[in-house]
Amino acid sequence: MSRSLSSRLRPLRPAAFGADPAGERLARILSSPNFEDGSFQNPVGARTRPAGSMIEFAKVFLAKEGRVRRAPMGIVPVHPTTLADLAKPPVSGLRLTWMGHSSVLAEIDGRRVLFDPVWGERCSPFSFAGPKRLHPVPLPLAALGPVDVVVISHDHYDHLDLPTIQALADTDTLFAVPLGVGAHLEHWGVPADRLRELDWHESTQVAGLTLTATPARHFCGRGLRNEQHTLWASWVVAGPEHRVYHSGDTGYFPGFKDIGAEHGPFDATMMQIGAYSDFWPDIHMRPEEGMRAHLDLQGGPGGGPMLPIHWGTFNLAPHPWAEPGEGTLSAARQAGAGIALPCPGEPFEPAAETLPAQPWWRGVATRPEGGWPETTDRTTGTAPGDAASTESGSGEQEAVPAV
Repeated sequence: MSRSLSSRLRPLRPAAFGADPAGERLARILSSPNFEDGSFQNPVGARTRPAGSMIEFAKVFLAKEGRVRRAPMGIVPVHPTTLADLAKPPVSGLRLTWMGHSSVLAEIDGRRVLFDPVWGERCSPFSFAGPKRLHPVPLPLAALGPVDVVVISHDHYDHLDLPTIQALADTDTLFAVPLGVGAHLEHWGVPADRLRELDWHESTQVAGLTLTATPARHFCGRGLRNEQHTLWASWVVAGPEHRVYHSGDTGYFPGFKDIGAEHGPFDATMMQIGAYSDFWPDIHMRPEEGMRAHLDLQGGPGGGPMLPIHWGTFNLAPHPWAEPGEGTLSAARQAGAGIALPCPGEPFEPAAETLPAQPWWRGVATRPEGGWPETTDRTTGTAPGDAASTESGSGEQEAVPAV
């Protein structure tokens, strides 16, 4: 395609595709130590396209039995009093509220940080197609109140949502994003002076917090070409008294130990444990890998708990809907590590004596053959109830390979 034809077609592409980096931003990308041979590079090698035959993948993904298990069988429970709970300041100075998928509100030392906010109905460039929410957002974005900084891990649709960013662009919040991602936000109306755009190992100060972009093993892209000209990152946020880690999307790699040694231990980690598959083993973690990364970051099973993220909200991979939750329970039990298992919208303080620990998903998931495994809640010492599977509601949603 000639440059002139490409230029003529550019205005026709969906706004959700965002914008390509240019000018000083592009010059900064090209000079990054993490940019080589025309694209950003992972800390260790990673296959960023599905491995194996697409025919085999289609067989797995479209199998009738698998489709049933990939979605909840009833209404996913959402915490009913999120707004009222957030009106009270955290006693310990640190509170996390998982809003679903990778969206987390962190209240840390009197400041509010919103990670990967996705309030849209679909993680897709189109309003009429693509993976649709399996549960409503716990509260409207406008009801969330002031946010000091929005942190974005990378530019995939299930982490960088056009309608959510446009709504936040009308507020006073700042945005901390990986290098190159700022081009999308400026295209959507975020002023350049409200952007903090970082390469790996760079930090910025916002409202008394230090935000550091740290490495991750993933990839980027929103359009048809998917050139690797925007970076992906995990994030460390440190306040005067507390510090937290958000993994974004990532495959497991040895660098978690380095991040933990430099920035940890953490009062809590938020770890991606869903949307994994043998077809893309390098770019998303399974629950046992997420727990391994958490232990690397914390230097062992001590320290703050792990909050599993990137699951339960969108149908993005061939695994059963409830499997990430069950896998996290099992991995934590084997490691002797602390975990928090809130339902969407349920705030919790990582320093509390009792953390959310009930397998809430069992009530709306397809019961596996032989029933649910018996588990013991290491926080309360009680056995969670084996809630019966709710058979009402189809739960069927569109699904695509993980993004």
